[in-house]
Amino acid sequence: MRIAPEGWPFIRVALALDLALAVVWYSWPGWTALLLVVGLVLTVWVAAFFRDPERRGERGDALVIAPADGRICSIAQVVEPMYLHQEATRVSIFMSVLNVHVNRFPVSGEVEVVHYNPGEFTVASHDKASLVNEQASVGILGPRGPMLVRQIAGSIARRIVTDVGPGDRATQGERFGMIRFGSRVDLFLDPAVAVKVELNQVVRGGETVIAEYPS
Repeated sequence: MRIAPEGWPFIRVALALDLALAVVWYSWPGWTALLLVVGLVLTVWVAAFFRDPERRGERGDALVIAPADGRICSIAQVVEPMYLHQEATRVSIFMSVLNVHVNRFPVSGEVEVVHYNPGEFTVASHDKASLVNEQASVGILGPRGPMLVRQIAGSIARRIVTDVGPGDRATQGERFGMIRFGSRVDLFLDPAVAVKVELNQVVRGGETVIAEYPS
């Protein structure tokens, strides 16, 4: 299982804790075995959280691919003033603590804007999270026009990682960052793009087709 680079500091801490608990159990056998079991389960969960699987699926200039694993929690018509400067279709993906948290480019093109906003840590599935929570916005100029991807921290997530900057190349399905411990990713699309997912549908980053441009 491939692990995202951001996960190794957490995994090393968990392994160090397991070693300490193993020493405690060896010195005082008995109920301390339960502590060791809890520590090992926590280590497995931390490693699973930071998993970074390879993803293969449909690709193409006309397709918009899911930027994250999770559940579609909102599909709405909104105004996007930061990058698109127009009305847009917002598709929101809620990522629970059990989902893969690596974020991927929905289209190929050029990264034109990366903007970070500090904010609150409300529940990511709520509508207001798109406005008030800590977030990082990535504007991509794709072959069919501009698109905005917004990484939004949730009530548990406290760290957004964005590994790209303006001028970088975006490759559809490739990794561009992650959010730690429960969060949300919003896609802002031109209203002419046909949305191919439904509310509450489970999607997989780098695989599921979220939308398709008209031919």
